Amino acid sequence: CWDATRVFAGDETRCWKCGALALGILPEAKRESVRCRRCEAEAFTAARACGLYESALRASVLSMKREPFVSARLARLLVEAQRRAPLSSATLVVPVPLHRERERERGFNQATVIARSLAKQAGLVLDEWSLARATHSERHRAGMDARARRESVEDAFEVVRPRLVRDERILLVDDVFTTGATATACARVLLAAGAHEVFVLTVARA
Repeated sequence: CWDATRVFAGDETRCWKCGALALGILPEAKRESVRCRRCEAEAFTAARACGLYESALRASVLSMKREPFVSARLARLLVEAQRRAPLSSATLVVPVPLHRERERERGFNQATVIARSLAKQAGLVLDEWSLARATHSERHRAGMDARARRESVEDAFEVVRPRLVRDERILLVDDVFTTGATATACARVLLAAGAHEVFVLTVARA
């Protein structure tokens, strides 16, 4: 299953900001200049993922929605991704929150499970309380376009402990990056609360 999974090694040619794969091979010195132009308005500084949402990574994401467990291999991939620039400058790990009703239904928040594993393995500070979900918005479904996803998370998040995120370089953690709508909604309120900048790390990129 892992043999059929595209895991990112850090040397891919991709949009430096959102992490979207690009065609061609560029020397390392020129990779930072690559931009897809679709993500210019996104509030986060840069987004990265361990690999594509397929095979083993897809199975890992789906499994974590049922059981709060991060495999040793996935934990290692998350740490490796975090230690590469620009995510390596992050000072505080923050999971994307679920609304309390949905978290109560599931019993846990898979983004928090991922964030706890990463923070422990990477030796970073974890803050799972400052960012909260203010509204119980519609679940993102396969086939939803970027506009629908943005509208579903508009005003959905709030920072309830701004002093804990002020001047921090936030590493926002979630399971899947699809359009960047959720990441941007979270980044906007974190920056408004005084965060220095926001990076994004997900298990997979759809």
